[in-house]
Parts: sequence; C-alpha cells; structure tokens
Amino acid sequence: MADADNALAPREDEHDPHYEPVIKLTEQVDTKTHEEDENVLFKMRAKLFRFDADAAEWKERGTGDVRLLEHKETKKIRLVMRRDKTLKVCANHVITSDMRLQPNIGSDRSWVWKVAADYSESPPTAETLAIRFANSDNAGQFKTAFEDGQKKNASLNATSSAAPATDDAESKAEATTVAPEETKAEETKAEEAHTEDATPAAAEPAGDAAAADAGAE
Repeated sequence: MADADNALAPREDEHDPHYEPVIKLTEQVDTKTHEEDENVLFKMRAKLFRFDADAAEWKERGTGDVRLLEHKETKKIRLVMRRDKTLKVCANHVITSDMRLQPNIGSDRSWVWKVAADYSESPPTAETLAIRFANSDNAGQFKTAFEDGQKKNASLNATSSAAPATDDAESKAEATTVAPEETKAEETKAEEAHTEDATPAAAEPAGDAAAADAGAE
C-alpha cells in the first residue's frame, strides 16, 4: 500500500507544463457538451487518479481543469473534469452529501473521496478518486467549493421531499372545509322530506271527525 500512496505524493522533479497554441484556428465547429445549460461555479487545473482495486494501486486518469457546474434550472451541482487536448471526460458525478474529502497521506495538496456512480464511463461505475493540485491553497479552495456544493444539493433534496407533504396537508384542509357544507345540505333535504311526510298525516284525523259528525246527524 506504500507504493500506492507514493503515486499521489508530490515529487521534486515533477513538471506539468501548459502551452497556449501558436496558431489558432479561425473556423468554429459547434459541438454539444451537455454543459450549455450550466454555470461554472469553480474551475482549477489538477491531476486526477482512480484506485484500481484489482492491482491495488493508483492509476492516473488525466490532467485538466476540474469544474463544479450548476444547472440553470434544477440548480443541481456536479463535478466534471476533462483531459487536456482530447477533452475526454475523466470524472462526471453529482456531489452528494455522503461524500467525504479525505486528505491523502503525505500530501497537503490532494484529496481522496468515494463516488457511488461516476458517469465518465458507460455504464457508470463506483470509484475511489483522488485529485492533486499545484499547491495547498488550491486544494483548500477546491474543498470549500466542493462542500458548498454538497450543502446546496442537500437543500434542494430537502425542498423536493417536503413538497409532496405540503400538497397532502392542503388536500386534507380542503376536504375538512367542504365536509360541513355537504353535511348541512343533506340535513336540509332530510328536514324537507320529513315535513312533506308529516303534513298528510296531520290532516287525516280532521277528516275522520267530520265523518263522525255527519253520522250523528
């Protein structure tokens, strides 16, 4: 396991150059990245690793910009990282409240966390990821942004879970309000029916008395 930890440890001779292209192409080609409806909350250059359980070692996934993206409508926040040049996705997952950024042993500029479903590959897979930044300040900024994203997503989940309960309460209140009106209408109809039945019964004794008087005469 010592060899696995050394793979993430900073090296004295490590060199990670980044060069801007000398010639820029003028022709633009529209490509869909599925990120058009998202805002960039955080962006920083880093190197990503994944832990290979079969080989019991860390393997590099790529170097590039790690970003936290917030959807403009749903407000959900996810982590996306693409490799330099090829722009191939090497990390893509929603930030959930159960994720924990753990410091890597022997380094103050890298973090390790577990992902239940990473969508950089198809089908999505459970991964243990590690990310390394140029310095500890950058690592600290990433941790702050990551945890802020967790809080926002947790708040969204709590709000969506509370909505059905509110609807049920309103439905019960409406049913309680309508019930007395329906009961009152039924009572009125019952009284009217009782009155109609009682009127003929009250007239019958008077008729019998008149017949008796006529017989007596």
